[in-house]
Amino acid sequence: MKCDRCENPPAYTRKYSGEKLCSQCFSKSIVRKTAKTISKYNMIKHNELVAVAVSGGKDSLVLLKIINEMALTHNFRIIAITIDEGIPGYRDEALEIVEKFCTELNVEHKIYSYKDLFELTLDEALDLRENEKTSSCSICGTLRRRAIDHAAKDIGADVIATGHNLDDTLQTFVINMLSGDTTKVGWMDPDTSENDLRKIKPFCEIYESEIVFYAFTNDMPFQSEPCPHMHEGIRTEIREFLNSLENQHNGIKNNFYQSILKISQTVKNSNSKEKMKCEKCGNDCTGNVCSVCSVVLKLKENQT
Repeated sequence: MKCDRCENPPAYTRKYSGEKLCSQCFSKSIVRKTAKTISKYNMIKHNELVAVAVSGGKDSLVLLKIINEMALTHNFRIIAITIDEGIPGYRDEALEIVEKFCTELNVEHKIYSYKDLFELTLDEALDLRENEKTSSCSICGTLRRRAIDHAAKDIGADVIATGHNLDDTLQTFVINMLSGDTTKVGWMDPDTSENDLRKIKPFCEIYESEIVFYAFTNDMPFQSEPCPHMHEGIRTEIREFLNSLENQHNGIKNNFYQSILKISQTVKNSNSKEKMKCEKCGNDCTGNVCSVCSVVLKLKENQT
């Protein structure tokens, strides 16, 4: 048996397409698909500075490697940024991995902590939440988005790149639908060209399993220790459900993703609102006070 693109033995089979690829051809296909996605949605322009959000997990490290290679030949610059939530033991390992990897790639790396930005670590914030039903992922995600925005503005970035893959998109869509938050569905369109600070997801059309294989076949280090709070939300259950569907019906994730794109664009067009500025921080939002300031203010009220 040979690779479908060369004479080498295959190492990976794409069940949804039937394609069999050797390690080298597989890696090239991931780079090409990433480049195609960036081009299709005009995600990065010449001479722009891209803030690559790197957590230390497989997705963000693979993104950093690939986008760094592209930057060398496509005339744009990158700086890696890492958000430190202040989770004891967990974040320390990731910071070490990211710092070492950035040094090997000769990429500038900056760290921003919740403690410095919000005067609270994640654990301190969780102790202050009023409702235990509010998951740590919900609070952390809100604070993380603002921390990444701050980091990008601090370094003068034009674009924020994150390692979210196709599976992440599917899971987020289901979560938004189950929670009744249909407005957020309109924010899932990969085309963010109208935003003041563009946020791009170059892996949005690539399966998580393929990112995992890319990391392994290229001997890349990444954090193996899972977040201690990861099972508090519903995302893990949705991931397992979607994976079971894909195992029984190859390609169903790709079909689902195409449907999400159409729904997202429809919702985006029907719910378009004039952008407002948060009264507290000045960031774009849809109300008088943004979700981040609302969360932080509520936590600090509980602190007193």
